[in-house]
Amino acid sequence: MYKRFEAGWLKHFDFLILDMLALQLAFILSSLLRFGLTNPYTPEFYVKISVLLLIINGCVAFFDESYRGIRKRGYLKEAKSCVKHAALVIGLLLLYLYLAKQNVGMSRIFFFYLILFSLVFLWLLRSGQKLLLSRHEKKHPEKQYNLLVLAGRENIHTVLENLGQSGCRIVGVCLADGKDSREEIGGVPVVAQMGNLLDYIKENVVDGLFVSLPEEIPLPDEILETCAQMGVSTHIGLLRTNMESSGQIVERIGEYTVLTRSVRIATVRQLFIKRLMDICAGLAGVLVTGIAFLFVAPAIYMASPGPIFFSQTRVGKNGRKFKIYKFRSMYMDAEERKKELMAQNKIADGLMFKMDDDPRIIKGIGNFIRDYSIDELPQLWNVLKGDMSLIGTRPPTVEEYEKYDYHHKIRLAIKPGITGMWQVSGRSNITDFEQVVKLDASYITDWSLGLDFKILLRTVKVVLQRDGAV
Repeated sequence: MYKRFEAGWLKHFDFLILDMLALQLAFILSSLLRFGLTNPYTPEFYVKISVLLLIINGCVAFFDESYRGIRKRGYLKEAKSCVKHAALVIGLLLLYLYLAKQNVGMSRIFFFYLILFSLVFLWLLRSGQKLLLSRHEKKHPEKQYNLLVLAGRENIHTVLENLGQSGCRIVGVCLADGKDSREEIGGVPVVAQMGNLLDYIKENVVDGLFVSLPEEIPLPDEILETCAQMGVSTHIGLLRTNMESSGQIVERIGEYTVLTRSVRIATVRQLFIKRLMDICAGLAGVLVTGIAFLFVAPAIYMASPGPIFFSQTRVGKNGRKFKIYKFRSMYMDAEERKKELMAQNKIADGLMFKMDDDPRIIKGIGNFIRDYSIDELPQLWNVLKGDMSLIGTRPPTVEEYEKYDYHHKIRLAIKPGITGMWQVSGRSNITDFEQVVKLDASYITDWSLGLDFKILLRTVKVVLQRDGAV
């Protein structure tokens, strides 16, 4: 699933909020210095000014595009932008007061202070936020949008320069007209050539492929189609394509206008609501897990002494690895015994593991917590952290992921979930992994918030009927 790059002031909603805060701080300080009031919002006239500041600020941000390229600006350019923004906001405020004939008795010193402190707070908060964002991106590179660049040797420097402030993490370069010489270009490693480009995408964390090729170099259709099968988004210059697909949008990445094609394009609003649901579920789930621990932990320990929780490295969205947590429902030697039981695996090719009457499950408590999916409760901590979602596709183990073919990777086009389409579609009876992939792919391509609610309700039914663990 692909989240669209937002344009305009909505892309920088955080800066809009900070500007509103800066203007209110400037208003409060100006009132205190001019009038010495304990409560600066006491005079009715000046309360109206504080409200007008918020409204006018939003209008200026919307129509003037005050935040366009804000992450690119240095401190001096940001100061000039703050002067312009403050002048527009306070100038429009004064114009409104004049036209509405409400300027009688206004304090000129108050407005002098307001202009001065607005400039100071706007610059400080904007600069501080940009510094925090930069540090956060360096500290958490795994949360950035990983972009692989396919370009020609002649234009690669220009491409990298223009993508520098796109908000993406450039993980590597593929030179279409040059061999892989293990060099770096602008600090970005050359990681592949046209022949092994798809292998690199399959084996590494790549969210999107950006294509900017000279006209004389054709773009193989195989690359676009295979990326679509893997659930990896492609961003192609508009002049290079006439593709027709419902899963594509026109947008900007850095200085480029591109046609973005993806298996599913979601809006920021949709993903915000989905994440809000995950946070609410995660918070409630942590509390429920704590209560369940009081009863489950002693039963697990008495039946099989050892850790109460089981953790394992799983593969998440587009190849990101994370630790998954469960209540331990198997004996301590379960992983070692799995190799001995592979011959009884009902899923062909070892791409998943499933068998009837698994002897590794702790008798009694292990079967009970798996039947009612109690063992899955600790995964709500993964949901709260953002590694997983409440609804999604089940994350494979590293061993399973390494056996994936190209089209299998579409299962990882979204965050993995605790439950999903496969779990509520007769999981116990499905032994063909290709059918699992088909169900997961249909969930991703047809995803909507309504579909998530339907799966959630069906999950409750499945759990209550003990129709296999979710």
